[in-house]
Amino acid sequence: MHSKLEKWLFTQVDNSALVAFRIVYGFLLACEAFGSIATGMVRRQFIEPKFTFTFIGFEFLEPLPGNGMYILYASMGIAGIMVMLGYKYRIAITYYAITWAYVYLLQKSSYNNHCYLLMLLNFMMIALPAHKAVSIDSKQRPALKQQHMHRAVYIFIIALLFIVYAYASVAKFYPDWLDGSFPRYLMSTRGKEWSVLQHEWAHEAIKYFGLTFDLLVVPLLLWKRTRWFAVGASVFFHLFNSIVFKIGIFPYLALSFLVFFFTVRQVHRWFLPKKEFYTKKEVIIPVYHRLWTYSASIFLLIMLLLPLRHWLIKDDVFWTEEGHRLSWRMMLRSRAGHATFYIVNQHSGERSVVNLNEYLSTKQLRSVQTKPDFMWQMAQKLKKEYANKGIDIAVYVEAYVGINGRKLQPFTNPEIDLAATTWNHWKHHDWILPSPVDGKQQ
Repeated sequence: MHSKLEKWLFTQVDNSALVAFRIVYGFLLACEAFGSIATGMVRRQFIEPKFTFTFIGFEFLEPLPGNGMYILYASMGIAGIMVMLGYKYRIAITYYAITWAYVYLLQKSSYNNHCYLLMLLNFMMIALPAHKAVSIDSKQRPALKQQHMHRAVYIFIIALLFIVYAYASVAKFYPDWLDGSFPRYLMSTRGKEWSVLQHEWAHEAIKYFGLTFDLLVVPLLLWKRTRWFAVGASVFFHLFNSIVFKIGIFPYLALSFLVFFFTVRQVHRWFLPKKEFYTKKEVIIPVYHRLWTYSASIFLLIMLLLPLRHWLIKDDVFWTEEGHRLSWRMMLRSRAGHATFYIVNQHSGERSVVNLNEYLSTKQLRSVQTKPDFMWQMAQKLKKEYANKGIDIAVYVEAYVGINGRKLQPFTNPEIDLAATTWNHWKHHDWILPSPVDGKQQ
């Protein structure tokens, strides 16, 4: 006997939305990979720097030698095209998922939530039957062809989107956003090419639209009466982000999710009219349905709880950055600062200043001067470099940081040897000084 919930989840619906999404998704994956080569991103991130800042715990990852990173990205682009065409789909999407996870974990200097979402989606798409219609695979293997999928696929994707958007809104409920000072600062730096965005009314519009769009877009898309209004708002919001902030494929990826909010009949008629339309509404419960249900539920629960971890860590996440990543905290703050690294020879007591320009690219330097995990990793790299020369050193950092254009404030305790400390993803690090009390960041 199966519960009503299981029957509801595993009722079959037409799979046009998932198939259409696969086609667009594969195209965007190819654009991301080939575009990274064409724009010089691969060269700047992996070829030119002397070393990369990996996610802590993945220090064993290294860029491929020679032209290896170019070849890797080119092969990822080909895999993206294979996903789009539905050719050797499982192999192609698995390859892209693994290689994207590699480059994502290898270089966090360009971290953003969009890359994180892409990594999650890649692994998610491995498990989804997106290649069973309108694909080369289904043409070559007729037994694979299928015009339907579990309703649970819809539920899973929409639930993940709601978590992402909702947290993006909730994170904006802090003083600098609510009083409009950060939208104003953001437009003065990232939107300075657009004179219309320098007016106070534009800052107020961005403030309220940013809050309400992220919080309400998924519910409004789900309700038939407000769906087209939400679609219009989505198109405006994501094209605005694409034009002003130039954030690659993400705005178009976000728009491609709209196919999951229309009726299956509409999606079929608009995008895949030549595909056979499924109408039977059979209930097909997989043999391992509970494993699928539990796995999906645990994944969504992790997505729901992980962004809350900063509340368990002492001090303000805007200041410490502890718990910031993997939390859908998007377009929230700007950090500026400078840091001086001192090396002390443990044997002779000689003290010297590190010339960071000898080690870091411009992008890496900005992160090392403002973000604590980069500071800690830089200290570890210096410790290891000198240890290889047979010299035991201590590394002290005197850093000053300002949030959202404020005056720089002392950020690190310059008397603590960072090279002798450990990093904990779940706890506060005492060498980070308390956040300034100015009534804005608390």
